[in-house]
Amino acid sequence: MPRAGLTADRITAAAADLADEAGFEKVSLSALARHFGVKDASLYSHVKNLQDLRTRIALLAGEEMIDRIALAVAGRAGKDALTAFANAYREYALDHPGRYAATQIRMDQALVTDSPALRRTAEITYGMLRAYGLEEPDLTDAVRLLRSTFHGYCALESAGAFGVPRDVRRSWDRAIEALHVALEHWPKQERTDD
Repeated sequence: MPRAGLTADRITAAAADLADEAGFEKVSLSALARHFGVKDASLYSHVKNLQDLRTRIALLAGEEMIDRIALAVAGRAGKDALTAFANAYREYALDHPGRYAATQIRMDQALVTDSPALRRTAEITYGMLRAYGLEEPDLTDAVRLLRSTFHGYCALESAGAFGVPRDVRRSWDRAIEALHVALEHWPKQERTDD
């Protein structure tokens, strides 16, 4: 019988908090069981296994992150929207390092397709990029450029890897300006019929 008060949502929220405090890789069912004062087996009524729990953290974090981004980009377009999107992304990554790490895991494609938050992420991201006049396959390439730039920068920044004595925020702002220029002057791919 499931322990009173334990739910999958409560366990996921506690796991996300633990990820932010100790690191995503430190999240374990044993640590959560200790947190709730129960035996490990009590958690299996709510989550299948550690992979299921990590996927739940990733989905929770993805929803939180896109909520923040959507609020930031509302009513904006072009460079203004790109800047707001990028800043909301970076702030979430730095504010919630464990949750952010969860958003980078590989997930079952069926889960991605079924997730309203992940569909919303795609809609907002692609919508912002369509304002630059991009269409497929350029849209997908541009999304990959943004994601790799944002993720790479955030990962390096959070690891303290920028050692040169220049303000990290100024470099971030310049990177966003460079992305804007690249998106405005995107090299159009010739269409092929294959």
